[in-house]
Amino acid sequence: MRMIFGLVLIVGVALAGAAVFLAKNYINQQQSAAQREQALIAETGGLSKIYVVTKAKAYGETLAKEDVQLVYWQNNALPEGAFTEEAALFPENAKGDRFITRDIEKFEPLLAVTVTDPGVSPGLTGNLEKGMRAFAIRVDAADFLQPSDHVDIYWTGTAEGTQGDITRLIESGMKVIAVDRKDKQAASEGQITNRTMTVAATPEQVARLAQAQATGRLVMSLVGIGDTSANGMVEVDGKKLLGMTDAAPAPAPVQEKVCTIRTRKGADVVDIPIPCTN
Repeated sequence: MRMIFGLVLIVGVALAGAAVFLAKNYINQQQSAAQREQALIAETGGLSKIYVVTKAKAYGETLAKEDVQLVYWQNNALPEGAFTEEAALFPENAKGDRFITRDIEKFEPLLAVTVTDPGVSPGLTGNLEKGMRAFAIRVDAADFLQPSDHVDIYWTGTAEGTQGDITRLIESGMKVIAVDRKDKQAASEGQITNRTMTVAATPEQVARLAQAQATGRLVMSLVGIGDTSANGMVEVDGKKLLGMTDAAPAPAPVQEKVCTIRTRKGADVVDIPIPCTN
């Protein structure tokens, strides 16, 4: 009997010890998880749900409910204007659809600047500052040029009083606000093609560009981000391109000095050449 009691006691103590060990291990795991969560919150500022697109969307396309989904996004990197509620993105009293205002890649956050207000069609007026005009021009340009880029515009043609074509910088730092659509492969290759691009311009710039477009060819050159340097007068013709200079004019021939004396022969007066003394 005593042996049985002792055996039961030993088993009970063993079970109690195992229970304490398991409980302690569980508590340690919970504490570690809580610490990791607190560290994550401290690092990210917590998480919020925002709407992203589930597929790539191009400029002008309609945004539908099946095109979006909610994902977690860290609060300290939350994009300004992100949509966090369906009621804000798709209001019940909306008078029309929303449209994409620029190309968006798959899983890119939807922002207030990337979609129009409900019922408002996409257009260029939102990209124009007061006093500016949208002007579309056909130019030779690389396919990597995109809206919001800044470009210099060069004109090539024949000017009055010159022989052959000249190329001249006519506008600097103009903002591109729209481009014609090209496939992504061509854009990645940076092909130089004849394209239609729309720039923001003052009325005076519109007049200059219209005149330049009517009298020659236009080419765009990309300006680096933040580059505000002034280029001044830039002009190149065929001779300057090849490093040629105009030939010096030939010296005028030296006329030999002729000395004469006048004498009368009868009724006539004639000039007779004689050696010059000085």
